Amino acid sequence: MQFYTDYLTFHTKKHRDYIHITPQIEKILHKSKIREGMILVSAMHITAGVYVNDDEEGLIKDIDQWLEKLAPYRKDYHHHETGEENGDAHLKAILVHHQVILPVTAGKLDLGTWQRIFYAEFDGQRDKRVLVKAMGE
Repeated sequence: MQFYTDYLTFHTKKHRDYIHITPQIEKILHKSKIREGMILVSAMHITAGVYVNDDEEGLIKDIDQWLEKLAPYRKDYHHHETGEENGDAHLKAILVHHQVILPVTAGKLDLGTWQRIFYAEFDGQRDKRVLVKAMGE
């Protein structure tokens, strides 16, 4: 079993953003030389997430609106009593989750026809990292 680790860094211009990262993950997989196995993509921050879905602008807007409806930005979160103002970002990250594990076959991501990998930022405008770890033969 071989392991290869790399990182992506993001500094979004917006407070909330959804970034298509499939090409970056494919490049890291290629560098890893893993042919059969899996790749882990994990946001290393508690106010960000990683998910797999369609790269369609309307759907991305729908996801953002749905998350904002479920965990709206507001001033009265108990978390804000600590001096932070990102309680909604923590809740949104729980809904999206912080990582995905994807299969690798013949040196390529084993994604469905429309599946793409996204980094979801809910408390942006500062540096954030994503861990990418390829594992296999």
